[in-house]
Order: sequence, then structure tokens, then C-alpha cells
Amino acid sequence: MNAQSGPLKQDQFQPSVNLVAPQEPAKQEAAPATPEAEKSRKAPSAFRTISEVADDLNVQQHVLRFWETKFSQVRPLKRGGGRRYYRPEDVDILKTIHHLLYTQGYTIKGVQKLFREQGKNKVVEKTPPEARNQNVPHQAPAKAISGLSDRQRSALQSLASELKELRAMIADTE
Repeated sequence: MNAQSGPLKQDQFQPSVNLVAPQEPAKQEAAPATPEAEKSRKAPSAFRTISEVADDLNVQQHVLRFWETKFSQVRPLKRGGGRRYYRPEDVDILKTIHHLLYTQGYTIKGVQKLFREQGKNKVVEKTPPEARNQNVPHQAPAKAISGLSDRQRSALQSLASELKELRAMIADTE
């Protein structure tokens, strides 16, 4: 801890973690889908743990916990020790929230307003089915970028790629 008050100068800053550039993982062959792997998938009506939902949405678990504080519509069951189990309807709401925030560009307050004005069922119904059925973040709709020139589109794709790399680097340090 620094005893002096005020902002640190650049030469005084000492990170508590050494950042190392991620190394490229060794290339591995993708394992063929086995009947056991297919059996391990849960039924659509099964409850999901926070780690399963976080993996499906490609977000960190703390993001889901934060969304629980901001959206009263998300109410997972909590078992002993505070372990969360998400119902299928909770997962649909979370996928809808994810779609609105990450694909449609809404703010948290904007999504809260949608839920308040239209109701959660109406908002979930309006969400495209592919946004609720896929496990990966979605690309911006084609019509949203159709008015851009090839150069602008390329610049945006490059920027998006850089942001994804930065997100991965940050996630690795957490």
C-alpha cells in the first residue's frame, strides 16, 4: 500500500500481477462427438448451474450475479451454500438480456425499461429464436451494417477482433 495520497505517477505504479502475453496453445484435433458426450447434455427442461449458463452465454459468472441484482425477473433457485440453479425460463430471460445488451446495443437501464413497459414475457417472445437457442454471441444484424462501405465494414471488423482479443486477455488475468 502506498502511504502517499493523490494519484500515482507512472514511474510509481507497480502492478500486483505480472502480465504475460498469452501463448498460442498447441493445436489439437477436435475430439469426435461420442454417444457419451451427447448423453451428458441436459434436457431442455433441466435446471442449469451458473457455470453452465455462463458458458452458454460466453460471459463470466459474476456478470450473471450482477444481472440478478439489476433484473428482478431473474430469480434462480438457491440451494445450500447459495448454489444457484437456473430454471429454463430464467435461462431464456438471461439470453434475452444478453442479446439486448450485446447485440442490440441497449443499456441496462434500457433493458429494465423494456421489461417494465412491455413485461418480461413480451420481451422474451420478441427476441429472435436464434438468439435464445445458440450458445455464442451474435453478430450485428446484416441490415445494421448494410449501409457501410467495404472499407468501413473492414475497419469495424478489425476493431471488433481487437476488442475480443483484449477481452480474452482481461479474462485470463482474472
